Amino acid sequence: MQSTSANSETIGIVVVDHGSRRAASNELLLDVVQLFRQTTGREIVEAAHMELAEPSIAAAFARCVDQGATLVVVHPYFLSPGRHWSEDIPRLAAEAAANHPGVRHLVTAPLGLHTKMAEIMAERVEVCLARCRGEAATCGICDEQTRCQLLD
Repeated sequence: MQSTSANSETIGIVVVDHGSRRAASNELLLDVVQLFRQTTGREIVEAAHMELAEPSIAAAFARCVDQGATLVVVHPYFLSPGRHWSEDIPRLAAEAAANHPGVRHLVTAPLGLHTKMAEIMAERVEVCLARCRGEAATCGICDEQTRCQLLD
């Protein structure tokens, strides 16, 4: 898929999460971005953390522009709307855009309510139950220290 829209803008996408002091959490966003690239065929997709870790929204925005983006879409990788979505991320995106005159930007809605989310939740529950019964490996998120455990 090309990174352009009908009006020939080159689209860059910044997938932004909260950011964490935990490296594994921040690294997971890189996997999310890679999966998004592969699934959509979009060429200009960058990861960003709102706070606590790098790259920042400004750095990811600049990377999109450096790759030719004339429209940067900032997607909050959050489950629900809240202050970060309605205030913090739009402010940080606007600050980043101010450094790139002529480049437009958009902040999308977070993931929110979607039937696919219920499907994903059901799949995760089943995998974790199977793991606790010794019938399956971990889900890909867990490791030996932080895995699904059936507690009494």
